[in-house]
Amino acid sequence: MKPNTDDWLEDTRTSYDTVAASYADLTRHILDESPEERAALALFADLVRAQGGGQVADVGCGTGRVTAHLRRLGVDAFGIDLSPGMIEVARRDNPDLRFVLGSMTDLALADASITGLVAWYSLIHVPDDEIESVFAHFKRVLRADGPLLLSFHVGDEAHLKTEGYGGHPMKVHVHRRQNAQLITWLNDAGFTVESHRTLTSAESKLGGMILARRRATDVQG
Repeated sequence: MKPNTDDWLEDTRTSYDTVAASYADLTRHILDESPEERAALALFADLVRAQGGGQVADVGCGTGRVTAHLRRLGVDAFGIDLSPGMIEVARRDNPDLRFVLGSMTDLALADASITGLVAWYSLIHVPDDEIESVFAHFKRVLRADGPLLLSFHVGDEAHLKTEGYGGHPMKVHVHRRQNAQLITWLNDAGFTVESHRTLTSAESKLGGMILARRRATDVQG
């Protein structure tokens, strides 16, 4: 049965406001246990430098752990998240970094204003019928050939998550998707997929990672 996701943005915001502090405590060191994800982020950082540097958006940044990791890799990263609670914790834990409220469904960034974009397990609450719009925003804000790194949970269904991160109540649908489906959506949106893989790690029992670029031929599209 298809989940009712009409209020998914508000449900996601409220849920992560509720769990923000616990989420930070429980996830702060996950990347330390995830060498393949660290390697993917390092490659992404290399691609950003190869483009001459510039700003990178960590969209759906949560409490800022990936934003901070990218900064340690020498990337000029900043974070965007829907949840004021998550942004508050991100700023508390990373006072030298920039975090702003925002939604991937309506990114308040200028066209072609960033060199790279990361969506680290942040697409998982976005319904299928919103993905096209989200990827259109990603394409719009990225420069030509700018790298895009996605990570997500792999599977074929969605389920309602009612509790998480320290036992706090939540109401979010978690969408698991196959690499092939996301690759199709990315191709349709104007991206060229360069690599993809499925893996098991501390980040996800079964996770996917896709590295793509914004097609230069679609700059005016």
